Amino acid sequence: MARRSDILLPACWVSVLAFLYLPIGILILFSFNRSKLTASWEGFTFDWYLALAHNGPLLSSLWNSLVVAAATTAIATLLGTMAAYAIDRGLNRRQEQLVDAIIHLPIIIPEIVIAASLVIFFGLIGLRLSVVTIVLAHVAFSISYVILTVRSRLAGMEPALEEAAMDLGADEWTTFRTVTLPHILPGIVSSGLMVFTLSIDDYVITSFVAGVGSTTLPLSIYSMVKQGVTPEINAVSSLLLVGTLLMAGVAQRLSHTLEE
Repeated sequence: MARRSDILLPACWVSVLAFLYLPIGILILFSFNRSKLTASWEGFTFDWYLALAHNGPLLSSLWNSLVVAAATTAIATLLGTMAAYAIDRGLNRRQEQLVDAIIHLPIIIPEIVIAASLVIFFGLIGLRLSVVTIVLAHVAFSISYVILTVRSRLAGMEPALEEAAMDLGADEWTTFRTVTLPHILPGIVSSGLMVFTLSIDDYVITSFVAGVGSTTLPLSIYSMVKQGVTPEINAVSSLLLVGTLLMAGVAQRLSHTLEE
């Protein structure tokens, strides 16, 4: 029985990993395919990656994505951190439960519903669809991740530390800057990188709130896919995947470094 479990358990997790990552591995492999068709392998080449450097519309959409992601990260991280601190320090237990339910809504609600509601809202207030509306929409659906992450750090903080600092003569701002902020900084950094990744990767909500001249990278990739999957699309997807993995690795590394 022990021998059978020794074989079955590794086989199970290997099968799960293969199911999850084998398609990604094939995508990366065929981004180096010399053929324009993905049905057959005709040799190894870097031509498709070189072609991306001369693809003006794609580079423009990449720049839009970076601008949107950077702005979204800055705004959502700042507002989310402030909200998390206010909720943790200023509300009683019953109020926290109500606010928690509200905070979880953007995570639970389907993206298509959020997208439709936002485009209607922007229309009602007369805001023209542009990069600004994309940033506002991304902040709306990503700020919850910041609040939840920072609040988890605040929940693990000993209140006596802040009380001790104030007993020694520190005012509220000094206590926050020297005691609270260093403790929650790993959560702030991790949530910020998470927001950046979610923003640069979003398609559904962006497709509703993007205006003329504000096409992002996911929208460009989708428009390219309509004409057929080519190695150039595989190359773009591979670069996006590598960038996302690097961001996740940096977030994890920074989190461990700041906690030490």
